[in-house]
Amino acid sequence: MSRDQSPTLVPFTIDLTFEEAWRRAEVVAALGPDRDPVAALRSENEAYALLYSGLDAEQQRTYDRLVAAGVLPDEDPGSAAAR
Repeated sequence: MSRDQSPTLVPFTIDLTFEEAWRRAEVVAALGPDRDPVAALRSENEAYALLYSGLDAEQQRTYDRLVAAGVLPDEDPGSAAAR
């Protein structure tokens, strides 16, 4: 403590670059060599299309309003995964 009895602050910094690079490498390793990002995106887009198919008129209006407001992504390929 300093003379006025208040604690003295010691600056502390840490560079997380190494830890972040390690974390990302571990994630990629955990995904395994058989991971196909293109197939995963295709499957995600198919699931998104299926999720919002077969809506009745009121549900479709609500869906359209949510898309227009930016709450839900539009139907462009890849847009579901981009958000």
